[in-house]
Amino acid sequence: MQTNNPNKIAIQLKKINKSYQKGSNNVVVHDNFNLSIAEGEFVALMGPSGLGKSTLLHLIGGLDLPTSGHVIIDDQRIDTLSEGKLSIWRAENIGFVFQSHHLLPVLTAQGNVELPLLLTPLDSKQRKQHASLALRLVGMEERANHLPKELSGGQEQRVAIARAIVSDPKIILCDEPTGNLDRKTADEILTLLAALNKDYGKTIVMVTHDLRASEYASRVINLEQHIEEGKQSQLSAVEVNS
Repeated sequence: MQTNNPNKIAIQLKKINKSYQKGSNNVVVHDNFNLSIAEGEFVALMGPSGLGKSTLLHLIGGLDLPTSGHVIIDDQRIDTLSEGKLSIWRAENIGFVFQSHHLLPVLTAQGNVELPLLLTPLDSKQRKQHASLALRLVGMEERANHLPKELSGGQEQRVAIARAIVSDPKIILCDEPTGNLDRKTADEILTLLAALNKDYGKTIVMVTHDLRASEYASRVINLEQHIEEGKQSQLSAVEVNS
């Protein structure tokens, strides 16, 4: 279990600009965007589609880099790391949970959970021990030897969460983690995420369109687009609750 300092900033996005080329057009996703998340928070990011919520997760997790600005995680600028160092940093510090679980169909639950550990110095026996513990934490230890096709949607997402926490990362990033699940199963997954936050001190950032899902978070941020005549539209983070 991690001991968190609620006064410490775990995630900081400073003056983030993100754009990409689409044909001859320069598409601006974020313009001078700022966001701070404290250690141990469970934050839900909400807002209409197309405002770059998933892009923010990718920037925080080092899956993408800003056009300009600083991405600071646990007092370290990750936007300046080399690709190799960024991969190692990501494997050690970030867990990802997506709407689609992305489990490899040819691997068992145990094998899928072990995958992130292949980037670590752990030997085969140690990888199995870590994966077994992660599966136990999400209530899937008895399904360790099952293939994804032998699991329900909720069970597959539990395995995906086990894979996200197997390296004991400080931060878990979730992109619509319950989007493909029925209400009962979604609540079970959200309860699990809330427990990882409360009982194990994980900092969680979750993108969701689901108001009910946001109720599990300790803080809700609604992304809003502000357009002024003759100026580039501005995206702001509006606190819904703390």
